[in-house]
Amino acid sequence: MIRLPLRSAPRSILLGAALLTGCAAGGSPGGGSSTAEPAGAFGPYLAGRFAASQADAAAATQQFSEALDRDPDQPEVVAQAFGAAVMGGGSEASRLARRLPSDQLAELLLAGSDAQAGRWDRAEQRLRTLPRRGAAQILQPLLIAWTQAGHGNTDNALGLLRPFIEDPRLRGLASLHAAMIADLGGRPAEALRYARAALADSRDPNLRLVQIAAGIFARAGQEADGARLFDVMAAGQDDIAIVATPAVRQAALRGRAVASATEGMAEAEVTLGAALRTQGAPELSLMLSRLALRLRPNFTPAILLAADALADQSHPEAALATLDTAPADDGFAPLVALRRASLLNAAGRADEAQALLRRLAETRPDAVQPYARLGDMMRAAGRYDEAVAAYGQALQRLRPGSGNGWSLYYARGIALERAGQWPEAEAAFQQALTLSPDQPYVLNYLAYTWAERGERLPEARRMLERAAQARPTDGNIADSLGWVMFRQGDLSGAVKALERAAEIDPRNATVNDHLGDAYWSVNRRTEARYQWRRALDLDPSAQDAARLDAKLRDGLQPSAATAAATR
Repeated sequence: MIRLPLRSAPRSILLGAALLTGCAAGGSPGGGSSTAEPAGAFGPYLAGRFAASQADAAAATQQFSEALDRDPDQPEVVAQAFGAAVMGGGSEASRLARRLPSDQLAELLLAGSDAQAGRWDRAEQRLRTLPRRGAAQILQPLLIAWTQAGHGNTDNALGLLRPFIEDPRLRGLASLHAAMIADLGGRPAEALRYARAALADSRDPNLRLVQIAAGIFARAGQEADGARLFDVMAAGQDDIAIVATPAVRQAALRGRAVASATEGMAEAEVTLGAALRTQGAPELSLMLSRLALRLRPNFTPAILLAADALADQSHPEAALATLDTAPADDGFAPLVALRRASLLNAAGRADEAQALLRRLAETRPDAVQPYARLGDMMRAAGRYDEAVAAYGQALQRLRPGSGNGWSLYYARGIALERAGQWPEAEAAFQQALTLSPDQPYVLNYLAYTWAERGERLPEARRMLERAAQARPTDGNIADSLGWVMFRQGDLSGAVKALERAAEIDPRNATVNDHLGDAYWSVNRRTEARYQWRRALDLDPSAQDAARLDAKLRDGLQPSAATAAATR
């Protein structure tokens, strides 16, 4: 089976963090654990919950305020009102937080408020009371180290981080914060050492890491090495290359990415929020991004994280409104524009999205991503000829040695194949494999298409065996391998491979359809009909549904089962 390409986001440097247990208990945004519904404030309470579910922070705040007026001592209302206040950036969030002494997010907010006021001892005291479980085990020491830095106790701050630097799982994250603390404390040599450790631990240096490290390199007398970090990053990540302008490079080399301890605390919260988002907790990710923005207003990485978390919860309009708050002159502005285009498209405003991408392509004539995203949009809309043209323009801008070049040829190959231009599509897939010979999804798409066309079946099988070895738990690849075996007449091998695919991906209509064909061909007719019925229940396309109905009525016709063998 064919798998379509997905654009991947940069990997967070914080990996494997568990959810921030204790936050948002019972599903309430603020973390209240009570599940009792407040009788006296029932109407505005429900209205507030609905507004919060729609990411309408202003309306939620208004409704919960009314609910509090009616029932001021109801813990659930206080918790919900706190969550809405944080989401909306309201000044009442601190007052409400003081009424939630067992809520981790409330304590994080109050610790941040203490830090902003220079009450470092009080901030540290609050942070030390946080339960040491879940991801708080990682966030707590980072924030405490920053309170020490705020006090001017650089030695104590670095000492707190040292055990985490020695832990292979956390070395990159802890080293990065140690580098920022040493840099802020005027220790360039130590900062450089920690920055090198953070870079060495990251397989995919992201823009923020490079921005931080470049300035540290420059202050340690290694400005040329700092500048080269941008070149390395730009060569491998097209999403980030669009941001690495000369102005951004110079700003990173000349200034500190983190200019205060409170800004360092914001960095820690954004990093944790990004990790929680990748682990399926967009609500908590959003709350942490809002807390970070209280510490560091207009911090574009936090704004991007908030918008992404809102989009994850199917609130594209709220995400767009969040992006509107990003500073227009920030170095991340091109990434904000790319994100805005994706959100506009998701909100059904495709024309605006495409116009934005074209404007961005004009202002950044060296950037690949505007046309690559435009191609993705056109392909998703079924406008394959336009997608082919957009991918072609992106390829004209591709930098020599770009690590993501294969994905552009892959995407263009899909658009060409869907547009009925198979020779050109085949050449694009072959070029993608020239750039990345073992890329399993390209191997899968090309080999499966050969199988469907009855062409080059032995080579297709070898390619799919390589892809399956690289991705043994991918149901699409297992299905493709089984389908090639079926086309070759290796029915026993096909049954085993397709049964494996069905185990991996049991709710895939194509997998069940193919397994039904294989069962029918080895005279397991009852099982074949079961698989076809199951495929029919899994929302296949209209064309596939008609074909399944015919097989359920008449069985698999001999011509269909043996077509490939006679080509």
